[in-house]
Amino acid sequence: MLPISSRKRSPLTAKPLRIPGQSLTEELLDAGLDGVFAPFLLALFVSIMAALEWWRYYAHLQPTPWTYTLGAALTICYAVIRITLTKRKIRDLRLGRDGERAVAQYLEWFRTAGFFVMHDIPNETGNIDHVLIGARGVFTIETKTLSKPHRGECKIRVVGGKILVNGSEMSRNPLVQSKAQARWLSVFFAESQFKTFVQPVVVFPGWFVEPFDMKREGVWVLEPKALDRFIETEAERYSADQVKAMASALSSYVRSKTDL
Repeated sequence: MLPISSRKRSPLTAKPLRIPGQSLTEELLDAGLDGVFAPFLLALFVSIMAALEWWRYYAHLQPTPWTYTLGAALTICYAVIRITLTKRKIRDLRLGRDGERAVAQYLEWFRTAGFFVMHDIPNETGNIDHVLIGARGVFTIETKTLSKPHRGECKIRVVGGKILVNGSEMSRNPLVQSKAQARWLSVFFAESQFKTFVQPVVVFPGWFVEPFDMKREGVWVLEPKALDRFIETEAERYSADQVKAMASALSSYVRSKTDL
């Protein structure tokens, strides 16, 4: 055991908050290791074994190459399929991560307006991409980064509680997701002795969002750069001390959920 004078500890007195897109970055690493590196090594190993058996065959060492060759062929087929599927997943994850980071960079502007800006808030069902806490309200922001067609319209429509992307309904409804996130955060603040209304927001970077009755849907669906215009119309609800207290409570929660 080291003497007490030689032991070291972290100079940080509090755990750092999560960075934008951290959950997706972790998924990217897992996808790369599990879906590309592992099957590649497996295919390489079995191929080497097959090559060795063929060498034994030509060296008249009573080989049995067909078993290894069949195994190598099956393994290579598995690796090709797995890598192809994983490349698609990595592409989608990278797109989502980059979208979250781009929105996070834009949200930094709100700090100059007295907002606390937080990212990647873990909760019971996943994570909240971004949270704004300021005098004009509390906002959860779900970022949906979608690939755009090379030609034609790039339009988001909200119809009957569903989001249509160029006329096609999204497989997972972001309206339901964002409302659930806002409810969770509202309950969290209530348990922390803050009576707070949380406005759910869904943003689609680079897409045109067709106007609709957002009050009726209970969710704002916007292009990110339109967010400040909507927030400016909100009345001031909270004092500076209340804003700071809510941000402090949420920061403490995030740090408690962050592994060393």
